[in-house]
Amino acid sequence: MILVYRYRVKSLNGLLNRQSRAVNFVWNYCNDRQKDALRFGRRWHTGFDLNKLTQGASRELGLHSGTVNAVCEQYAKSRSQKKRPYLRYRGKKNLGWVPLKGRELKREGDAFRFAGNTFRVFNSRALPEGKIKDGTNFSQDSRGNWFLNIVIDVAVDAVAARQPVRGVGIDLGLKEFATLSTGEKIETQRIYRNAEYALAVAQRAHKKRRVKAIHAQIVNRRNDFHHKLSHRIVCEFDYIAVGNVNAAGLAKTSMAKSILDAGWSSFRHQLAYKAVKHGAWFEEVNESFTSQVCSNCGALPDSRPKGIADLGIREWKCSDCGCVHDRDKNAALNILRRGRATLTVGIPVL
Repeated sequence: MILVYRYRVKSLNGLLNRQSRAVNFVWNYCNDRQKDALRFGRRWHTGFDLNKLTQGASRELGLHSGTVNAVCEQYAKSRSQKKRPYLRYRGKKNLGWVPLKGRELKREGDAFRFAGNTFRVFNSRALPEGKIKDGTNFSQDSRGNWFLNIVIDVAVDAVAARQPVRGVGIDLGLKEFATLSTGEKIETQRIYRNAEYALAVAQRAHKKRRVKAIHAQIVNRRNDFHHKLSHRIVCEFDYIAVGNVNAAGLAKTSMAKSILDAGWSSFRHQLAYKAVKHGAWFEEVNESFTSQVCSNCGALPDSRPKGIADLGIREWKCSDCGCVHDRDKNAALNILRRGRATLTVGIPVL
């Protein structure tokens, strides 16, 4: 299983700042050569082609040859993924980034050695045994702090998948961050909303460092909330079904600020990899009509809440079987039922 371990670097930050500027130079050079290929109708450059063009430049730039190669390969990969003829140039406004080959990074006690330099880090958690893979890099945050991101291939224990005895459906929302099929409701944290006033004061006073600190605190608090909640759910339940709500689409509507503040995509991503790590089952299911279908009889009654106009209806009664539903819990139960139908091993009836 591929995991990423992140450590804050506490030495040689000046060296990383210089190397990040050299990395930007290599990236922009690749962009210029790609534009030349377009201008003269030549074949577009691959990562291998860019490596040949930058051969021998590492000593002049003060970079490791593996770093130059990683920049070229990442440029070609990003251009292919975005399906664009060329990419944006990197400059002073871009956060620092220094990629490296996994085989070039060596462990040295609580520090790491790369290209003849020893980088001391805050050893917040032990790095497990495993092969360090390509994709490992140094990255900078908005406050100028450097972090070492180690991509490592960790062997999965023989515990493997647990028997899906306890299942849970999760309906994501805004008023309540998540409603579980057990009836539990997780309150929305509104982290960005609560920090808006302090952020506005700092912005009007043109305190750039304070603004960056507030944004960093918002990100850290949101990640902390997602990590703790996802860890608890994975430990309590063997099978987890989550609705595939289109967060990217909703972020283009008038609800954008609240959608981005909730961070649904990040939460689902954490649930997915933690489920694999702990041997639980995870699935994203289609949540269409989950709030309208009766979870008791499975009917689509006439009394159901319909469309955007009925979003304010939080409780309704099925006209077919007479069962009274909480809207969010009913959706969570339907999400669990749809996900459970795909399992080869059944889950006991609720």
